[in-house]
Amino acid sequence: MHRTRLYRDGKLVLQDFPVADISDHLEHEGCVVWLDFLEPSEADLASISQELSLHPLAVEDAVHEHQRPKLDRYESHLFLSASAVRLDSASGELDTSEVDVFITRHALVTVREDQGVDMDAVAARWDESQDLATNGVSFLLWGLLDVLVDGHFEAVQSLDSEIESLEDLLFDEHPREREVQERSFQLRKSLVVMRRLVLPMREVVNSLMRRDLHVLGEAMTPYYQDVYDHVLRATEWTDALRDLVSTIVETNLTIQGNRMNLVMKKVTSWAAIIAVPTAVTGFYGQNVPYPGFSTHWGFWFSSALIAVLSVSLYLAFRRADWI
Repeated sequence: MHRTRLYRDGKLVLQDFPVADISDHLEHEGCVVWLDFLEPSEADLASISQELSLHPLAVEDAVHEHQRPKLDRYESHLFLSASAVRLDSASGELDTSEVDVFITRHALVTVREDQGVDMDAVAARWDESQDLATNGVSFLLWGLLDVLVDGHFEAVQSLDSEIESLEDLLFDEHPREREVQERSFQLRKSLVVMRRLVLPMREVVNSLMRRDLHVLGEAMTPYYQDVYDHVLRATEWTDALRDLVSTIVETNLTIQGNRMNLVMKKVTSWAAIIAVPTAVTGFYGQNVPYPGFSTHWGFWFSSALIAVLSVSLYLAFRRADWI
């Protein structure tokens, strides 16, 4: 499946035309083409590679998934790899979808392996900013990056909300240690993935703004600067959330330790109380004569001694908040 767009002199003039017509359109002055491939075959990539003189190494990277976000420079074009992210609130897992981009002077080619990257949203961003279309490929690339980075920001915001919910579970009246541990572990994994995808985007966007690449015109520089600012904020937010999750894990362990100490205090207190009648009855169980031996008052004295000592220990432990 593929989608195409043709811009001429900053105006959208044609959509969904055959891939074979791209080279014909590019022969005309002022034309810019966008081509989007969804799950392309090697033959599809080979055909567009010949049309646009793409480097074999860049094409090979587009064929193989799980590329690190990067920007490679070749003689005739640039190759960019990035990812869209979305948080599954139910499981806490981060869904990622890679998009590879070939950037030439008059064409932008996007390659996707699934529907995770919402190209409808990208097209809508282009249509909302038609006054910038005169900037050609840099305008198309900005729309794509803006949607991707906004998705990163939304994912980080969702992670922040999930971590706030985790904090509420941490101090719940009814202990839910296992749920807190599982949720903390999953969110920590998601933050590691998020950081691995967001952190390299700083270098990608920063490299695109370099003057020696001749990608941006003066009119598009503020828009790329805005994208770069969003990337920085998402990166800093991700790092802060990683520290926060680590703190939650440590706090959960501390709370468990405190609860264990409380349980041990209660067990020790009751063991001390139970030890009183055991000690008294053991003493009076000696097989030797003693005061009160074989008398009724000896029985009542030992019983009263057990009661008084037990109640005294109970009140003492209660006052110390051990019971």
